[in-house]
Amino acid sequence: MLEGFGQQAMLSIIVNVFFIAVTWWALQSFRFDLFVKDPEGPRAKVLMIIVTIAIAQLVSQFFLDYMYSSQMLRYIWE
Repeated sequence: MLEGFGQQAMLSIIVNVFFIAVTWWALQSFRFDLFVKDPEGPRAKVLMIIVTIAIAQLVSQFFLDYMYSSQMLRYIWE
């Protein structure tokens, strides 16, 4: 039973890191210089990191919820 929790934890970590990387890659095409005063400054970089983590969290949580819910569908017929 406990190894199932370990597998879920490992899957969650991998999915979160994957979506952070994908979100960071996708946000590189977004023009933050239109919204911040100093786009090369440390505040703009921290903002970019925070936005990346926030979007990646939402996307990965949706993905994991969808995956876990689809795995639970097998209990409908049992």
